[in-house]
Amino acid sequence: MRWLVGWSSTASGPDPSQGRAVQPVGAHLLWSDPDPLWAVGDWRPDEVRVVQADPFSRLAVFGCCGASDEELRVGLFAARGGALRHLTAWSGSYTAVAQVGRRTTIVGDLAGARPVFHTDWGGGTAYATAALPLADLIEAQLDVGHLGALLACPDAPEAMGDGTPYMGVRRVPPGHALILRDGARDIVGYEPTASLAVAAPQVDQEQAVDGVRDALVEAVRARLTAPRHAPETSGDLDPGPVPGMGPAERRAARGAPAPGIGADLSGGSASATLALLAAGLPGMPGTLLGHGAEAGERLLAVTFNDLATAGGARAREAELERAGTIAANPRLHHVVVTAGEEALPYAALDIGPLTDEPGPSIVSAERHRRRLVAGSADHFVGHGARQALDAHPARLADLLLDRRRRHLLRPATALAKADGPSGHSFFVPFTVYRAARKLARTSYRDGVEDAASRLLERRFTDDGSGGREGGRSGPGVVSASLAALAWCRPGPAARWLTGEALAEVSLRLEQAAARPVTLRRPGERRADAALARHAADHRVFEQAAEVRSQRLHAPFLDNQVVRACRALPEALRVQPGARAATLRAVLAGAGIRDLPPGWGATSHAAHAAAVRAGLRAWVGEVVNLFDAPLLADAGLVEARVVRKALRAAAEGERLPLDGLAELVSTEVWLRRLLARRGTCWTGTAAPRQQAVAGGVAPRPSL
Repeated sequence: MRWLVGWSSTASGPDPSQGRAVQPVGAHLLWSDPDPLWAVGDWRPDEVRVVQADPFSRLAVFGCCGASDEELRVGLFAARGGALRHLTAWSGSYTAVAQVGRRTTIVGDLAGARPVFHTDWGGGTAYATAALPLADLIEAQLDVGHLGALLACPDAPEAMGDGTPYMGVRRVPPGHALILRDGARDIVGYEPTASLAVAAPQVDQEQAVDGVRDALVEAVRARLTAPRHAPETSGDLDPGPVPGMGPAERRAARGAPAPGIGADLSGGSASATLALLAAGLPGMPGTLLGHGAEAGERLLAVTFNDLATAGGARAREAELERAGTIAANPRLHHVVVTAGEEALPYAALDIGPLTDEPGPSIVSAERHRRRLVAGSADHFVGHGARQALDAHPARLADLLLDRRRRHLLRPATALAKADGPSGHSFFVPFTVYRAARKLARTSYRDGVEDAASRLLERRFTDDGSGGREGGRSGPGVVSASLAALAWCRPGPAARWLTGEALAEVSLRLEQAAARPVTLRRPGERRADAALARHAADHRVFEQAAEVRSQRLHAPFLDNQVVRACRALPEALRVQPGARAATLRAVLAGAGIRDLPPGWGATSHAAHAAAVRAGLRAWVGEVVNLFDAPLLADAGLVEARVVRKALRAAAEGERLPLDGLAELVSTEVWLRRLLARRGTCWTGTAAPRQQAVAGGVAPRPSL
């Protein structure tokens, strides 16, 4: 795990020399007291860049940034005058820290894939891009209330606020910057907000798609023009010829990625778009040692073939066929990774690294790691494409607010056909229209208070799990879309939480509803919340499935790509197949038009089948986790109820699998956290590991 950390002390606070008594373990100091900054972890030399305009003004950029040194200096001059948005306008994914005198500004990204955390410490404020080091610094206890909110309403920022799983450690919201001056902090947004009174001017559809194409091309180019890196071998020599194994197989067996650039190639539209763009753009010729420079092997395309999942076999075979057709490109070197039951979700939960926060990707980390270890040192993934490009169902209410009713016809008709023909199909468009109109006429406060009452009354929507709500809709896409037409809603794991935990989350929602907020349209607000939740899950995914010497790149979560996707007209985004059509236009604009039949098809069926197969195969180990779960000790769940739900889901009962994955991943994360030894800090005044030694803190009273 890589992170940066620093702090700002008050002018009248403790002697700055005391700060030297506490230092991060394995840190590289970028600038010193009174407001020091460190880079911690296995950062590459080109991933940490520092420019200085004068002795009192300097800028540090961490990550992959496509700006030149001169552009960084121009951004520093702009930030010195208060124009923080300039620090987020470059291609790539990075964190910028600007220091002008005693004023330090840390800029987070728009999606939330590169978050910023802060806490009170030493008479001032400490900040970092990871929450666990700050928890170690202040010896924080676990915030059980936050864990309950994360399980009950994962997509609702109203429930979680700016909290983290650690008491006293706060998160800077996406699209905001943390400004520190003499220890005092201020959080400001750098993105302009749209007015509710007047609709924002609609960008021309072709112009908006061209903007997405340009942003994606620049995002991919920023990675291609960066120096190539060969994986570190740590002195391990190649074992030499092994029957049935080539050099690539022996390298994968050692757990090291290939040198150069690679990409996922699942047959889906997002990963295929990135693979084709990366294969068609010029980049660096290779590493200094010549790695990654061979013709036809500049881009390593990796496809995962699950041999243990019987369900969804037809969709998986179609994906493999599309991936093979795309990989016929002579600039792609195609590798198919096969795995059986050992790579199903819920496998190998007893091993794995400790992530900064819990996330549902923990239960499938071993599955992803087997795919990524066959990839390259710099590997593209298509994460975030659906959240950035697709329209959240709540955007239908935004169309009604703009009096564009006719644009609801096609998405409502598509929903009527999504779950197949039935007696209710004819009424689905009218049901969707009524739900969208109800949301458009519901105020933010009323919508959040309604979600709070749903938690207290345990009224949950099944979201495709097989039930009905009020007899209005059946299982599947229609019920999930209707449930999403709300300001706020309970998550899939909420049904298994205790009444006390739900009451606490309900109280959080009621308090959030009473606070003044910036008024925004429901669809826009819900879409941003969904993107932020996915970006947080992607960050957990990076840490849980981390392969040494490998960097994962998700261009769809870059600032410029997110901005370009937000500029797409809502009338285009809500149309069926809008994501595939947009990415097809992006590739056509880049000169790539020969795509296989069925390109753009979704893979939900294959994913759900793999999750259910994994739960069926590993149900014994998973149920054993809840014999004496830490979640029950914290008062969040009843062990008996969760064990019963896990067995029922393994036997085929239609239950929300996403909710069960969130429960299991949180329990696994808690066990790994409490089994952790050591701390992130060293020195004569280094704090003890009280956050872990103290165990699960008692729940605060309501």
